[in-house]
Amino acid sequence: MNQSVIGTKAMIVSPHYLATAAGARMLEQGGNAFDAAVAVSACLAVVYPHMTSLGGDSFWLTYEQSEGKVRGYNASGRSGYNASIGSYAGMTAIPNRGIGSIVTVPGMVDGWDAVHREYGRLSWAQVLAPAIDYAENGFPMSKDQYHNTVHNEAVLARTLETADIYLPGGQIVKPGERFRQPALAKTLRRLAEFGRDEFYKGGTAKEMTSFLGKHNGLLTEDDLADHHGDWVTPIEGTYRGYTLHQMPPNSQGFSAIMALHILEQFKLGDIEHGSHDYYQLCVESLKLSFRDRNRYLSDPAFTNVPLERLLDKGYAANLAASIELHRASTEQSEVLGSDTAYAAVVDEEGNSVSFIQSLYFEFGSGVVAGGTGILLQNRGSFFSLDPNHVNSLKPAKRTFHTLMPAMATRGGKPAVLYGTQGGEGQPQTQTAIFTRMIDYGLDPQQAINEPRWVWGRTWGEPTQELKVEGRVPSAVLESLAQAGHVVKRVKDFDGIMGHAHAIKRDEQGFLQGGSDPRCDGAAIGW
Repeated sequence: MNQSVIGTKAMIVSPHYLATAAGARMLEQGGNAFDAAVAVSACLAVVYPHMTSLGGDSFWLTYEQSEGKVRGYNASGRSGYNASIGSYAGMTAIPNRGIGSIVTVPGMVDGWDAVHREYGRLSWAQVLAPAIDYAENGFPMSKDQYHNTVHNEAVLARTLETADIYLPGGQIVKPGERFRQPALAKTLRRLAEFGRDEFYKGGTAKEMTSFLGKHNGLLTEDDLADHHGDWVTPIEGTYRGYTLHQMPPNSQGFSAIMALHILEQFKLGDIEHGSHDYYQLCVESLKLSFRDRNRYLSDPAFTNVPLERLLDKGYAANLAASIELHRASTEQSEVLGSDTAYAAVVDEEGNSVSFIQSLYFEFGSGVVAGGTGILLQNRGSFFSLDPNHVNSLKPAKRTFHTLMPAMATRGGKPAVLYGTQGGEGQPQTQTAIFTRMIDYGLDPQQAINEPRWVWGRTWGEPTQELKVEGRVPSAVLESLAQAGHVVKRVKDFDGIMGHAHAIKRDEQGFLQGGSDPRCDGAAIGW
């Protein structure tokens, strides 16, 4: 699709068409954006299991029209009470996969409950119904899930409970064939009947922690029972008349505001889009914001994140002055996971939800918790075992989190909802999409379709490469390489760039929706 879907009343975007459709069904049944968002989120946990699961985390930005303000809900989990550096004695890092990588409590189900309880209109059972149906009766295996299964087959085969679901009969389900998750359907039915506490205090909690206990896992019944997410005030910045809203730490959201504050120092619209100067300014602005992100980001309950200084426009101006148009800086990147699913909903009343959820790596830990069908995240493996590191592992601590849904308001009302899958790529793709819409007048679909880049290491690649999609002219790539970037040309539409989606309210009041051609998603508006 070359142009955005345009709706006069409502818009839903997500990385899987079945999840987008599930949200639309909630609106048709009389639900609002919050009902639809929870239905989309739950459905993604079923039909996009390589990217998200009930065993993962989520972050939510909400706007309820009668309240007239943006709120955030941090549905990320903390490390277990028994989790400490001493738990990994003799190791230099927490394992990326397996039981040892399961360090933090899954926060997502709590997030569903919080958003639905606060704002939803439909019943809890109604919003979970599409997810239950697809888990029980199956859905056509998507190309993205198939390719990720092939890539991670060895990880999925290590645990019997995982292999039984994702490699049934020792085989990988082919694209278009029916993929079922009956154990997960039973769990979702219990949640529909008994609510949030079934997951954190009921039979599901006991089954998960019993399984982990038998395999020397860290999480206990007390860890799940004591879990709570938090309603928080989003952090803010401004860019060319828009107010930017991001989740506060432990999210990396402030890095995207910092990058836009730096870019605001330049007349970006006067620079040719897609030119050397465009890519150079964007990449260098982000690298500067990542330097401070890596220095400070962790759980603010354990460390001070100096947001007032980091988001100061004077500080941004000083950083902008250090950028050279024809010389790459030598910043280093962290190793971040990339499996995530972003979605957004706007309803007829103007209620808006921008949200994102994740398992960290593809298929997370690779461990399904006993007979629950729930794939558990490995988010806690990003904790450091260095006691002096800002993100060092401690009990009951949230880790540095890549998840960062975004919302921009104008005149106090939501104007742009946007976000993407992709770890280190999330601030980068958000910056690309937003500048393309605001500085160059592209609609959401055009902004998403344009060639993208991602600088830095994904979790399996120890390089400082600037990966750029193959549609970028060779002369631009050569110029970036001459400036000192380690340029690598990738596919024309490469999945490593993440799966981005956006909704923008245009000057007519219509809703423009864009969904990434790099995934199995869809935008539905009417």
